Amino acid sequence: MQVPPFDLTEQLHQLGEALEDAVLQVLRSGQYIGGATIARFEQQFAQAVGAPHAIGCNSGTDALVLALRGLGIGEGDEVITSSFSFFATAEAISAVGATPVFVDVDEATYLIDLELIEAAITPATRAVMPVHLFGRPVDMERLGALAAAHDLRVIEDCAQATGASWAGRPVGSWGDAGCFSFFPTKNLGGAGDGGAVTCRDPALAARIRELAVHGMPRRYLHTSLGYNSRLDALQAAVLSVKLPHLPEWVERRRHLADTYRRELADLQGLVLPEPGPSGHSWNQFVVRIPRCPAAEAGCGGSCVPSGDSAAYGLPESCCRDWLKQALAEAGVNTIIYYPIPIHRQPAYEELGYGPGSLPITERLTAEVLSLPIFPELSSAQQATVTAVMRQLVAQPLSLAS
Repeated sequence: MQVPPFDLTEQLHQLGEALEDAVLQVLRSGQYIGGATIARFEQQFAQAVGAPHAIGCNSGTDALVLALRGLGIGEGDEVITSSFSFFATAEAISAVGATPVFVDVDEATYLIDLELIEAAITPATRAVMPVHLFGRPVDMERLGALAAAHDLRVIEDCAQATGASWAGRPVGSWGDAGCFSFFPTKNLGGAGDGGAVTCRDPALAARIRELAVHGMPRRYLHTSLGYNSRLDALQAAVLSVKLPHLPEWVERRRHLADTYRRELADLQGLVLPEPGPSGHSWNQFVVRIPRCPAAEAGCGGSCVPSGDSAAYGLPESCCRDWLKQALAEAGVNTIIYYPIPIHRQPAYEELGYGPGSLPITERLTAEVLSLPIFPELSSAQQATVTAVMRQLVAQPLSLAS
């Protein structure tokens, strides 16, 4: 049995008729940009997030850029964030002329270490951008209190956490702005790129909405330099069909995560993700392999070395890479999120973060591996994943030769 890291075809089978009807309605209406379909989805999404305002845009990356611009963050400003994330988190900060300031993550949660933020604050710091990584929410009560004490804006990167919540309150409703991605593999995915910004402040919502349409508060009046960043009606129609199913999909992800944790709990050398708070939405199930299962057989660190480790001065990742390849050979396909942390990317070499500057982040990027998890993953597929994992990790001597 081949098990993919994610599969979008089954969702189409389940919702195909409703999706086709919704798309055809848009095509027949002739209203492909803006209009009632967009307005309806924005209202529905705002309600789901628990925020008064939601503004659709063309990607999660643009959502971050629009939120930063809307809050007046730009040249000369600093924004504190995590390096253990997709590149767009920092890229958006740089795109508005500000400077990302990276702090390390908590080893148990993979999230920005709240204990380290205060020491990173300077007179130039304007905002904090927490990343709800892999669907696990940051402690927004603690972060909110810290930000308020230093008069900092909070922009939530919710790209991987649609449907997640902290203390019963959805992510995207805590900070000054919440930024979401509707990339197809996300918890709520479209049929292409898409994103949204949520916020409480009506003035901020109006500002972001203008920026998303060429800085245009009304037709052919441009008060600032903006972007062409609209969520199109076809994507909004698809998302409106899917949105009511989000709670059940997130619940299924939680069930799959519980099963993984139960079935893999006794495997030595494998670090499982913590269960996390009840609001964890499990966009990814990320295990860690700090020591190669074949190490006791004397692999000598020569299993499947990764060129990235040596090239960027990162910890050796041969242990994780060995297991990834062995799983693939057994039909289980996995993904590494992320092999090179943002602060060690060539694009940010000028910031001067050398080897070991964020030691936990750098160690995690050499150890993490994401197992297949998506709502349509069948019990048989998951059983295959756990069986192969148990064979590889529990019996390395016969497989490492």
